[in-house]
Amino acid sequence: MEKKKECVVIFIDGSNFYHSSKKLNVVEKINFQKLISELVGDRELVKVFYYNAPLDISVNPKIYWKQQKFFNVLREIPKVEVILCKQRKVKRDGEIEYEVKGDDTHLVSDLVGEAYENLYDTAIIVSGDEDFISPIKRVRKLGKKIENAWFSSSSSFNLRNACNRSIHLNKILSRIID
Repeated sequence: MEKKKECVVIFIDGSNFYHSSKKLNVVEKINFQKLISELVGDRELVKVFYYNAPLDISVNPKIYWKQQKFFNVLREIPKVEVILCKQRKVKRDGEIEYEVKGDDTHLVSDLVGEAYENLYDTAIIVSGDEDFISPIKRVRKLGKKIENAWFSSSSSFNLRNACNRSIHLNKILSRIID
């Protein structure tokens, strides 16, 4: 009797991923198909969720359309679902900044929901956000494995510790960039 392949779902915190890869000057060089293949290995990919928020077109139309093009490239990759959240304008130290709102909630909802529906054996969370620790513990109680893929610049020791395995993306950069 043939053993069933381990099923994997990937959850990408898009804002966290963008800012971390930008610090390494590789943001536009990342090949998401290579990244997905590298993370999944010889297991079976069920789905990839990518969470982010569209930029405000009125602030910089050129950057807005560049981001939209990127989202469309992601949508062309089989099994990738782009989930768009909201941007909120905030004033910090007299400066206007934008932050993504709702992405963590969507990610957690999908992580837990897909686990309860038994759609994966292993979840890979691509983020350094410590806010995911509590839902990770809940999902692990269901017998699911959790892996954390992270960049050095946005890494959380506690998040990595809450997972079964961690993948240091800086160490595989040469295999996931064009």
